[in-house]
Amino acid sequence: MNTTQFGFSFDLSRCTGCMSCIVACLDQNDLPDNGSRFRHVSKIEMGAYPDATIRYVSLACMHCGDAPCIAACPTRAILKRTEDGVVVVDEHLCIGCHTCATVCPFGAPQFPDGDRMSKCDFCVTRVESGLEPACVRTCPTKALGFGPMEKLTEQQAEKASRLILLPVQPSFVVTNR
Repeated sequence: MNTTQFGFSFDLSRCTGCMSCIVACLDQNDLPDNGSRFRHVSKIEMGAYPDATIRYVSLACMHCGDAPCIAACPTRAILKRTEDGVVVVDEHLCIGCHTCATVCPFGAPQFPDGDRMSKCDFCVTRVESGLEPACVRTCPTKALGFGPMEKLTEQQAEKASRLILLPVQPSFVVTNR
């Protein structure tokens, strides 16, 4: 059994709130213009004048390790793929009870056609073809990343170590293994 878990990474310092990730997702998934979105960008205002700042956070389904939506689904329409950890929905089994939406802490389950749940699936058809999810591919600032969680975690640890060690330039590398 493969234990790879795909995931997103997000660099708060790079996101400008341009919403291109949302537009790419809407287009990729042919979502109707009824407010359904698989990806959300939240604006966070911090501080006070004259030191106020604005940050943006782009979030989609977290493909949780122990996804509450899976346990809550009475028809077992939601499952986690063993090969890559992607939480997917069999829309033919979904009865539209919205139980998944009540237990998801991230607001991932959407009901774009009104009666069947769908959600971010990492653009699994793109990924299976060797492409990045549409939101990641479109992000002009590269604030969004995608890949195996182990690799993303290692990249973030390496980036953090470079930021901490850059001023003194030591002759060693910190890794996360």
